[in-house]
Amino acid sequence: MGKQKKTRKYATMKRMLSLRDQRLKEKDRLKLKKKEKKDPSALKEREIPQHPSCLFFQYNTQLGPPYHILVDTNFINFSIKAKLDLVQSMMDCLYAKCIPCITDCVMAEIEKLGQKYRVALRVAKDPIFERLPCTHKGTYADDGLVQRVTHHKCYIVATVDRDLKRRIRKIPGVPIMYISNHRYNIERMPDDYGAPRF
Repeated sequence: MGKQKKTRKYATMKRMLSLRDQRLKEKDRLKLKKKEKKDPSALKEREIPQHPSCLFFQYNTQLGPPYHILVDTNFINFSIKAKLDLVQSMMDCLYAKCIPCITDCVMAEIEKLGQKYRVALRVAKDPIFERLPCTHKGTYADDGLVQRVTHHKCYIVATVDRDLKRRIRKIPGVPIMYISNHRYNIERMPDDYGAPRF
């Protein structure tokens, strides 16, 4: 004799007694709470997000040459694949002096990738790159970049990662540099700074 197959029931919940059920004792039963009337003359408290003083009509006044550009791991990798010189291509994109910055967590991420990304590691260790210490919790590099950009609005973020771009777009006043058609482009850069429009 074979075993009878039982179909598993999905989304079934255990039946529970309502706290207002008649079978419960008085002490276990839920007492109906009366709604408290709010005083109309009392001050209403609202939480309004504080925007930094450097933003003027969503434009960042702290941005200006020489530009400090936070570089992500995949941005270095894709630059090497597209055969682009990082600093020269950044200067061609922004028409100004650029200082590429790399955080400790991004550096650690490149080192973890191993032998396959040794060229990217050599590029990242170049003295042209400004090293920034990390203060955030955890080892995830994207969190570190997002935290640094929210606190200090003087950076442009260079990344190809879609998720990181989506997170940075929610932060007002932070431009994003990316690679398309074998050259660097920039989005969300104010027109006053002379950034090219492609």
